[in-house]
Amino acid sequence: MNLHGKDFSFLFENAPVVRSHDFVNAGYSRVALTRAVRTGRLKRIASGLYSLPGFRQSEYGDLALVASKAPEVVVCLLSALRFHELTTQAPFEVWIAIENKSYPPRIEYPKLRVFRMAPTSLQQGIETTVVDGVPVRITTIEKTIADCFKFRSKVGVAVAVEALREAHTSKRLDQNELWKYAKIDRIANIILPYLEALA
Repeated sequence: MNLHGKDFSFLFENAPVVRSHDFVNAGYSRVALTRAVRTGRLKRIASGLYSLPGFRQSEYGDLALVASKAPEVVVCLLSALRFHELTTQAPFEVWIAIENKSYPPRIEYPKLRVFRMAPTSLQQGIETTVVDGVPVRITTIEKTIADCFKFRSKVGVAVAVEALREAHTSKRLDQNELWKYAKIDRIANIILPYLEALA
């Protein structure tokens, strides 16, 4: 099989971004893949990731790129705050969480900032959203805020407090959910004064 014509378009029916090994599994050679990029029939958007020529990444396209290569990871902390529009910070890395004993994914682009979490913490407060046609696992608003207080030395207390206030002001905060994740993260005593200040 080759990549001439449009006989490979079926690979993009479920997602606009396709991995190189998906082409190989479908019977296309890597030489043909390289040739299709050179002739403009495919666009290489990152190492091992391809799209049709007309594809344009969304604002959160980097999250989709990571999820395409490592669907098991969870977008967290500053990247999750940005996605939920709870911070003005714009991280140049994608912040992800993995289980304590897991190996971080080997991704050339985009750059990653990896945080390890206990399974009890990582298995809760996760939602799946679709970005650029790719399912992305990301922490909920309440879990993200709790995690930011837990990792306040990395995120910054001011950023965590800003996110808490913004979620409260925009009426997107479920304080019972936040309290649940604060206890899971063992930072209930730390976050309590900030919650009381919202009353």
